[in-house]
Amino acid sequence: MRTRLFATTIAFAMSGAAALAAQAGPLQLERPIPYPVTPSVAFARAVEAGTRSASGEPGPRYWQQWTDYSIRARLDADNRRIDGTVQMVYHNNSPRPLPLLALQLLQNVHAEGVVRNRPAEVTGGMEIVRLVIQGEDIPDASTSGGRMGTAGGYLTLGTRMMVRVPRAVQPGDSVLIEVEFGFDIPRGGAGNRMGWNDDNLFYLAYWYPQMAVFDDVVGWHTDDFLGSAEFYMGYGNYNVTLEVPEGWTVIGTGSLTNADEVLPAEILGRLHRAEASDAVVHVLTPEDFGPGRATNTAASGYLAWTFAADSVRDVAYSVTRESRWDAARTPVGDRDGDGAADYARVDAIWREEAPRWANAWRYGQHSIDFLSRWTGLPYPYPHMTSVEGGGIMGGGMEYPMMTLIGDYTQAGDTALYGVHAHELAHMWVPMIVGTDERRRSWMDEGTTSFNTSAAENEFYPGRRWELENYQGYLQLAGTDLEGEIMRFSDYHTNGAAYGTASYSKPATLLWTLHGLLSEDTFLEAYRTYIQRWAYKHPKPWDLFNTFNDVTGQNLDWFWRTWYYETWTLDQAIEDVRLVDGGTRITIADRGLAPMPVRLTITTADGTIQREEVPVDIWLTGIRSTEIVVSTGSPIVRIEIDTEQVFPDTDRSNNVWERR
Repeated sequence: MRTRLFATTIAFAMSGAAALAAQAGPLQLERPIPYPVTPSVAFARAVEAGTRSASGEPGPRYWQQWTDYSIRARLDADNRRIDGTVQMVYHNNSPRPLPLLALQLLQNVHAEGVVRNRPAEVTGGMEIVRLVIQGEDIPDASTSGGRMGTAGGYLTLGTRMMVRVPRAVQPGDSVLIEVEFGFDIPRGGAGNRMGWNDDNLFYLAYWYPQMAVFDDVVGWHTDDFLGSAEFYMGYGNYNVTLEVPEGWTVIGTGSLTNADEVLPAEILGRLHRAEASDAVVHVLTPEDFGPGRATNTAASGYLAWTFAADSVRDVAYSVTRESRWDAARTPVGDRDGDGAADYARVDAIWREEAPRWANAWRYGQHSIDFLSRWTGLPYPYPHMTSVEGGGIMGGGMEYPMMTLIGDYTQAGDTALYGVHAHELAHMWVPMIVGTDERRRSWMDEGTTSFNTSAAENEFYPGRRWELENYQGYLQLAGTDLEGEIMRFSDYHTNGAAYGTASYSKPATLLWTLHGLLSEDTFLEAYRTYIQRWAYKHPKPWDLFNTFNDVTGQNLDWFWRTWYYETWTLDQAIEDVRLVDGGTRITIADRGLAPMPVRLTITTADGTIQREEVPVDIWLTGIRSTEIVVSTGSPIVRIEIDTEQVFPDTDRSNNVWERR
């Protein structure tokens, strides 16, 4: 079959009813027309204040807060408990004095009586032993009926702590906060995102008091963590020391700064070889397990592991004593602009009962390499570590430089690669592009699901992996179960609505936009968004405005249709007949979501001709239109959206064939 494109004459005509409706005025429109995107009042005020912009760039007066953390904690493996102290230097970069501070105590999702939207083990939550601000002890206001006087006080409310400081933190100033804390580690904590399994694995996440986000749009973010919708965290620098029993290996966010103190020379040598090797190096094997082999020993029976991490939003750590450790390097692109490739180390930490993990290092290696190229932003961190967490985690969860993933013994190798690609894609969103997962889970999960299928397309070629997202969305599309993407994430009425609005639908829409704009145009806008908002906090309108800005198109019809509504797409070929001048094709738009109509027209001599009805025709409020196509040979087949770029709910009416 031969394919060629040639010029043709197209005539657009409204159907008679549609023409009359258009003449009758807006009350007679046959369909709703998407009105312009209206940002929240708070976002509009931020644009006026110069912290945001109508172009999608951070405004000239953009600011965000910063925290320097110093944490020291001890893991009591026998009693499954953490006790420690965190010192936070909180920098107020905002233009406002702050008489109140907000902290996150995420372990309190396990406290008795807190509000949750999924079951959780009750362990008592986080115990606050002492709170000190600028050297002054701050009292617990719950002992005085919840009243916080001018001298200061704190009140724990669910997963947040509100603190009245003795003196307001002025713009440009900082405050030293010290918290002594402890908690019993739940088996499957924070919605099965941390915890312990058997007697050989701890995964420590959401494990210390942390500053809540105070941003230029909302102010203090004090939404409780209920168990489902995830996290919104500010950036900072961390120095962390974990004291763990000898024989237990610790890997986590940041660089291990005292490796020679905790790792034997042989193990450390293997680790250094892995950092320069494209092939796997077995850093730890079963023959290495135990004190004096996997780790050094100490007179106290405890080793202090020290990590440093810059410009991250959180820290998490795996503590294992019977896990293999595989490692290799992976290219990430040119981080420093010197023209040479830079590398990061990838680690796979796994136990014997998860044999599929023998290839996990390779899955991490490809994912980081691909995603650095796809996003246009080289992976910035020294390592990326995947930890097998069967018994805690069934799927996967992301943390800066870390991911916890189930054993995937039953799911298979393809699924294990897919979850690696997904969790590692989260290193870009929300770890680098710091979105608000608590309110807008689609901004990270939808984007990450989009990135995942792109990675799968390269690793497993020959299949369009993005169509899995389309199928997931279309299962719910048009039913009463679906909720709008722009709804706050914890306020979907059912789990299916949350999953569709957070994962499959926004991923589908990015692929739709990719096809609508062309890959080059899409990637230019997409990468610009990532570059603009790296280590910052974008809102939905920053994404929308960036695409409008970079493409030079007003895509508000797209954003309004797909993100604010639950309208669906159903384009159909309604009639085909010969007329003077060619073949008249009548196209009906039976859904509410307007999209261009892309026609593939096949003639008897094998010629393929492509035509497009612009979206503007539907934005006039009509339901059907006609085009007249001139061809040199009789038309034998017409199909709408042959490439399946757009999420049409009924493809049975997309094809006409001459009988």
